[in-house]
Amino acid sequence: MTTINVTTVHNHDEIDFNRPGKSVYEVAFHYDGTWGNALVPLTVINGTAGAGKSVVCIGGTHGNEYEGQVAVWRLMHELDPAEISGRVILLPRFNMPACVTGTRESLMDGVNMNRAFPGDPKGTLTYRIAHFVTSKIFPLVDVVIDIHSAGLGREFALCTSFHMVSDPDQYAEMKTVASLFDTPMIMIYSSDMASGLLTDEAEAMGKITIGSELGHSHGVLHQGLQHAYHGIKNVLRHYHMLPGDIVRVDPERESPPRLVEAVALENYIPTPFTGVFEPILKVGSPVEADQLVGRLYDFERVGSAAMEIRAPRAGYILTQPFRVPINKGDTMLVIAQEVVD
Repeated sequence: MTTINVTTVHNHDEIDFNRPGKSVYEVAFHYDGTWGNALVPLTVINGTAGAGKSVVCIGGTHGNEYEGQVAVWRLMHELDPAEISGRVILLPRFNMPACVTGTRESLMDGVNMNRAFPGDPKGTLTYRIAHFVTSKIFPLVDVVIDIHSAGLGREFALCTSFHMVSDPDQYAEMKTVASLFDTPMIMIYSSDMASGLLTDEAEAMGKITIGSELGHSHGVLHQGLQHAYHGIKNVLRHYHMLPGDIVRVDPERESPPRLVEAVALENYIPTPFTGVFEPILKVGSPVEADQLVGRLYDFERVGSAAMEIRAPRAGYILTQPFRVPINKGDTMLVIAQEVVD
């Protein structure tokens, strides 16, 4: 096992984003209520093979999603500056406090990093880390890759994702870059579900921005990790930042990634009561309108039979519950429809 030298920086202006070669930092953010710092790992690779694009790859926006943490950590150690053209910035455990505790939110301030953008330099810890990325990293890059994997409660069809944007060139390039991860699906998802998303902020700045859902249940899904790791390398190859040909991540799947959308809030079906969901079909399965896709059980009401859950429209099962029980009001089902463009 090899190790690399790491520099701890408290003054963030001391980070040299232009130094040739590989520079590894732990970026210090002071705790809000006690002495000490959250040390966020950051690697900057300025390739010595020539000029090129600039890409940032982020894992651990949510601390209980591990495929991105593992993939970006591997690349932090494996990428060779001599092979790289342009600049690669790697944040394997972006929300470091949440990664340490294996939680969606940081227990330091109770904030979800993916609701904290653009951040606040005078805010609590999570907002200050978000502001660092918004102000120091996003202006330097052309492409933003934010690897997610569904966390604990639900299972997604493996997918990359982005929002619908008004710029046709940005949309076309995001669709192309999303396909490089070779997931079964590419999801265009709603911009109305929440505010403060990392991807919203990057897209609004004109960046080619890709999210994902590549696993579930606080584990490391092998296939999801392959899509994350090889997908990022494919992106670097696409922009001629890394030598070699683009590879198929899932060569056994005959069809290319399927572009689907669920852009209206009505597509995100809430759970009518707290209960146990029995899936009938696997995520990614095609369904017809009104087809039975699951049953929801309320074990506290002995006299009540299970509620049949039917598809509200034709399409594909994008996500459904994995963990039980699922709480009333949580999104129970999303049926995404194929986009023909």
